[in-house]
Amino acid sequence: MVRILIMDINDNAPEFVHTPYGVQVLENSPLDSPIVRVLARDVDAGNFGSVSYGLFQASDEIRQTFSINEVTGEIQLKKKLDFEKNKSYHVEIEATDGGGLSGKGTVVIEVVDVNDNPPELIISSLTSSIPENAPETVVSIFRIRDRDSGENGKTICSIPDNLPFVLKPTLKNFYTLVTGRPLDRETRAEYNITITVTDLGTPRLKTQQSITVQVSDVNDNAPTFTQTSYTLFVRENNSPALHIGSVSATDRDSGTNAQVTYLLLPPQDPHLPLASLVSINADNGHLFALRSLDYEALQEFEFRVGATDRGSPALSSEALVRVLVLGANDNSPFVLHPLQKGSAPCTELVPRPAEPGYLVTKVVAVDGDSGQNAWLSYQLLKATEPGLFGVWAHNGEVRTSRLLSERDAAKHRLVVLVKDNGEPLRSATATLHLLLVDGFSQPYLPLPEAAPAQARADSLTIYLVVALASVSSLFLLSVLLFVAVRLCRGSRAASVVGRCSVPEGPFPGHQVGVSGTETLSQSYQYEVCLTGDSGTGFSLYITLQIWTVFTKIIFKCLIIFVCSLM
Repeated sequence: MVRILIMDINDNAPEFVHTPYGVQVLENSPLDSPIVRVLARDVDAGNFGSVSYGLFQASDEIRQTFSINEVTGEIQLKKKLDFEKNKSYHVEIEATDGGGLSGKGTVVIEVVDVNDNPPELIISSLTSSIPENAPETVVSIFRIRDRDSGENGKTICSIPDNLPFVLKPTLKNFYTLVTGRPLDRETRAEYNITITVTDLGTPRLKTQQSITVQVSDVNDNAPTFTQTSYTLFVRENNSPALHIGSVSATDRDSGTNAQVTYLLLPPQDPHLPLASLVSINADNGHLFALRSLDYEALQEFEFRVGATDRGSPALSSEALVRVLVLGANDNSPFVLHPLQKGSAPCTELVPRPAEPGYLVTKVVAVDGDSGQNAWLSYQLLKATEPGLFGVWAHNGEVRTSRLLSERDAAKHRLVVLVKDNGEPLRSATATLHLLLVDGFSQPYLPLPEAAPAQARADSLTIYLVVALASVSSLFLLSVLLFVAVRLCRGSRAASVVGRCSVPEGPFPGHQVGVSGTETLSQSYQYEVCLTGDSGTGFSLYITLQIWTVFTKIIFKCLIIFVCSLM
């Protein structure tokens, strides 16, 4: 038997079982994780059939990313994968046998994307301050992107719903942030807007970007007074330039738009001298009284004040100010009756038979003040005979307190105090002169206080009475002589009867009064009855007329003489 041993030679190169190899690897796979195991076979035997693996003409990036086990042919990950940089790798591998023959194979590694990149927001323009009351104002323009792919790269952009802003998509992945409605700085002056971008991957990743928007002011608010009307109280007799009160207005705007200036508006009453009554501080609204006020002349007055801001255009408002002048007790009572400044005091006559409570006179007084300052009360301050007369406190009536007697003095002097109810208390006095008479027909008796004024009038009266008595006596004597002569001469007269009579009863006393113009008044009553012939009566008439003319001449001469004495 012949055994023939065929000696192997390295005539077969290694061949890969599968070529190319295709594999998918998650980009977030950890390091040293196996990716794939390749297998090459060599039909040769012995050393010529053993195969070793290696990378063939691999680039530096591949060598840094992958490694292969020479014995097992297992490819492992040496570096983190990034889908966004390399989505796949073509790795050439070489299988070499012991005889130096080699075979080539290809491994295609596809990197599988995972949602490992959050969205990015890139702001292109931003307006940090926008004016109020401006709708659809562009606040910002920005772009968003996500480096992932597929659903992982799709994004959703949003802002909070409670803000007056709207996101509007423009070009691809570009958005515009605009105001959704007019803004009001006085309601809210600043907005913090958070823009949120979320992808649709698993798990979902999001990015947030906050921007701050300031709302700039526009002069859209007029100044507002703290009150629609103000009431100020000022006591009369105030000092000039007295601070009587303040008005205040606020403006919801800011800056110069909120700076308020105060001024006095023209009064509605054209007769009110407002410019001479009050002034206002243009910066703080303080009101000042320019002069002293008198309650008796001006109890109250009204005017309007305006408040204007310094915006453009300027806005303004107005308020009503009412000033009430408070009365002070600056007027003393004034006595109207009896008049206290006359040339001669007024004398009141009181009949002695007067009953208690008899109204003698009434003191009448007024007070220029008002309210309780003008409440007057009366009080008997002094009396010649206390207890004889009394004064009613509320109406000033002077009445007798008891029955009058013959022992009471005829002349009385009363001093009545009139006082008001103000603070400080003010008062006045009234002096009354009373004369007790038996009846109102009793001649007027002057008081000692009037003696100097009446002395001159009394001397004049004496002169007139003496002159009148002389003329009257001379006239009567002449009449009697004339009658006697006629009786003696008239022998043919049957009888001559001359009778002179006066009215029955006592002859009324002559009442002589001197008025302010020193006019003399006197009444005479004569009744003469003559019987005889007509010639005698005519002669008597002529004689009477002559004596009447003569008497008038005498009177005139006496008056001229008396006036020269005065």
